[in-house]
Amino acid sequence: MTEKTRNVAFVGQSGAGKTSLAEAMLFNTGVTTRLGSVDAGNSVLDFEPEELKRKSSISTGFHQFDWKKHTISFIDTPGDQNFISDTKLCMQAADSALLFIDAIDGVKFQSELTKEFADQYQLPVALFINKLDRERADVQRVFQEAGEIFEPKPILLQLPIGKESDFKGIVDLLQMKAWTYANGKATACDIPADMQETAQLEHDALVENIAEADDQLIEKYLEGETLTDDDLKKALQKGILNRTFMPVLCGSATANIGVDLLCNFIIDSMPSPVEASPKIAIEPGTGNEISVSPNANDPFSGMVFKTIADPFAGRLTVIKVITGKLGSDGTFLNINKDAKERFTQLLKITGKEQKPIDGAGPGDIVAVAKLKETTTGDTLCDPSRKIQYKVAEPLDGVITYAIVPKAQGDEEKIYSSLSKIMEEDLAIRLRRSEATRETLITGMGQVHIETTLEKLKRKYGVEASLNPQKVPYKGTFKKKVRVQGRHKKQTGGHGQFGDCWVEFEPMPRGGGFEFVDKIVGGAIPKTYIPAVEKGIIEATQRGVLAGFPCVDYRATLDFGSFHAVDSSEMAFKVAGSLAFKKAAEESGMTLLEPIMELEVVTPEDYMGDIMGDLNSRRGRVLGMDSKGKNQVVKALVPMSEVLTYAPDLRSMTGGRGGFTMKFVHYDEVPAQLCQKIIDEANKERENA
Repeated sequence: MTEKTRNVAFVGQSGAGKTSLAEAMLFNTGVTTRLGSVDAGNSVLDFEPEELKRKSSISTGFHQFDWKKHTISFIDTPGDQNFISDTKLCMQAADSALLFIDAIDGVKFQSELTKEFADQYQLPVALFINKLDRERADVQRVFQEAGEIFEPKPILLQLPIGKESDFKGIVDLLQMKAWTYANGKATACDIPADMQETAQLEHDALVENIAEADDQLIEKYLEGETLTDDDLKKALQKGILNRTFMPVLCGSATANIGVDLLCNFIIDSMPSPVEASPKIAIEPGTGNEISVSPNANDPFSGMVFKTIADPFAGRLTVIKVITGKLGSDGTFLNINKDAKERFTQLLKITGKEQKPIDGAGPGDIVAVAKLKETTTGDTLCDPSRKIQYKVAEPLDGVITYAIVPKAQGDEEKIYSSLSKIMEEDLAIRLRRSEATRETLITGMGQVHIETTLEKLKRKYGVEASLNPQKVPYKGTFKKKVRVQGRHKKQTGGHGQFGDCWVEFEPMPRGGGFEFVDKIVGGAIPKTYIPAVEKGIIEATQRGVLAGFPCVDYRATLDFGSFHAVDSSEMAFKVAGSLAFKKAAEESGMTLLEPIMELEVVTPEDYMGDIMGDLNSRRGRVLGMDSKGKNQVVKALVPMSEVLTYAPDLRSMTGGRGGFTMKFVHYDEVPAQLCQKIIDEANKERENA
């Protein structure tokens, strides 16, 4: 039943224990026979070789288990910033989010980022402070830090019994009950005497916080009336659903402490698909936005939020069913592609396996294989009710490399194989740069791109290497000049003759190239004028300064001469090319470099380092702003200075900083750097 389903996204920083907790839940409920471990490499959820190598999730995992006549279906997302785009897309399928915080490290940038995703989707969020059995773990410090960073305010539901290696149990502050644990099994006990005063103070604060979520309840509370457990339970549910506050729980996934209480909390207090925020959709005919809530009696509709590409099994399409029902086989309409798709088997994803199921209804997360047209972001629906859900866009990549096949002739293999990988990883982008003649791969970080190359080799047998991306410098004229391009050559038969006078002048940045014909009186026949332009354009593309193309100038053809027998289109094309080269010498050309707009989000503590670093990269700060507890710096920085900014920023901020970057315009390279760039480019051309 939809009302007894809980779809929860496990989100937060890498290493906070999301997968370990999921493994503990599966073990406790008998889904698995052993407690899987990420570090030991026997996790049910992290099974790809690239995940085993790094001991960290790089792709979202799915599984489910039954708990007290409910089904908890979890979405175990990556926390590493290299793979966080997958997290963003898969969180769309959740009805709530459990945000993991490491009790030692505290709140990191990735946690703040996933909390922002949850806010975008209006998901209720609970915090789970994990690893309380580790040295230097501190619930109160992390809880206070979370209160300074996150909104709405966190409220503490539990306290740990014992600290670090002596951590052995949990106090439930709402019910004022306690449990100790041995081998994952809970035993009820009294609240320790040395904790009773603290627990009572925290209980009173919790009751007040919960009561604030309900107007009638806060009146009763302020008037001194006793609030019943039922009153508080309902108000807690309401406050979570309305995102009035974020409840905070604690425990240890690897020690299996507090995992059962967390499962109880999920079914008691987190929303079912029916209670969750409705999905926003568009009516294809009208373009109107509509709000859609789960209803089994409506025609089928669902959202494709992930694609899994396998070289043997083919494409696996993962769907969140929002309305209606699906049988074990059938057809539906892909509204984005306007194509009917047929499926012959309905699957439930359980870690690395897929199990056939008979049917699915609202709230279910299912998969179908080998759809021909469907990709991530598409809406599938019954043709009787056409509907298209609004879906999130993948995050923009932050680092780019040139990708080169190790074996000659593998260029096409790289393209075709990477295209399949890009079906499941939308954050990987591939493009051909006409300016530098390189094939460029863009991703969320160096590790992201390296992992993609590992998959490329393992899944498709294609090996490639990475080179630093070439900066697409361009040349331009510094001043107006008028020159003659004259080509005269006598051979045994007809000779070659073309003569043109061209004025070259700079144009504003972004002006491109403009050719103006001012020939009068037939000085050059009209049939030869396009040849002059073509000669200039070809010379422009080859460039004069180290082969960099030339931009932002106007060429005005105003005079010339021809020979009745020896002139030809080819002769005037050569004349145009000679005019360009001569003008380039006389004008004193300079280089232009691409300028990027950088937006850096960082905690206040790192602002000094960030500003100093931007200055050292020839950056020009446009402004600063606040974003929650973070600072946002906007700056214009030359592309050549930020090719490896992703790992540099991570190092500077301990992984707590993030950034976005986009091209804005070209600007002149400083004179002292210009010759150095030209010399390096010429040297590279000689060695090529």
